[in-house]
Amino acid sequence: MPDVTDATFQADVVERSRTLPVIVDFWAEWCGPCRQLGPVIERAVEERVGQLELAKVDVDANPMVAGSYGIQSIPAVKAFRDGAVVSEFVGAQPPAAVAEFLDALLPSEADELVARGDEDSLRRAVELEPSRADAAVPLARMLHARGDADAAYALVREVPGSFTADGLAARIELERADAAPHPDLTAAFAALDAGDPERALDLLIGALPQADGVRNDIRRVVVGILDELGVQSPLARESRRRLASALY
Repeated sequence: MPDVTDATFQADVVERSRTLPVIVDFWAEWCGPCRQLGPVIERAVEERVGQLELAKVDVDANPMVAGSYGIQSIPAVKAFRDGAVVSEFVGAQPPAAVAEFLDALLPSEADELVARGDEDSLRRAVELEPSRADAAVPLARMLHARGDADAAYALVREVPGSFTADGLAARIELERADAAPHPDLTAAFAALDAGDPERALDLLIGALPQADGVRNDIRRVVVGILDELGVQSPLARESRRRLASALY
């Protein structure tokens, strides 16, 4: 369990946490509760070897780190992931509470399945967490691409709060024969499938003025594409402006 100093904290904790979670135990030699917690957290981390790491910071010897993270009472434990504090607690805790704290930082079974990304893994992830967008959406796309639109639609309709999922649902609704969308959106969807969101957005937004009866569905498809592009995308920013102009 390495001792981390003011000089090594950035590399040993912040940067290291981009690879796997790092648990930081802020302590001092004179602190009785620190001596109680120390062995508990060390054993718990050892039981999860390879999944996370423990670093110890003596607050008396390293006042800069302690001050920058607002340490006012010890023992204080902070968990770092991807360069930032993601959870923490203060005071000595029983082994069960420490174990629960650490386990919450580890990837779940569904996380690992989504990371694999193959169809069987995504199906299992959806079984575990049906409303999980990062499992349901890619699985639905696989099904949709091979012509099983009904199964794809059933998946994305189970995902609340995801514009990407709702956009795919809207696309399937538009493609259904009974929807009879006007104008023809085939070229837009072909561009989307070919990995050309710029052309797809241009065609979809351009179709809005003549899209009586299906304007809202086209809007949902566009919003789903923008959601996937992300707020920092220049294409998304420009397309949001064009979408607003076309709608209002």
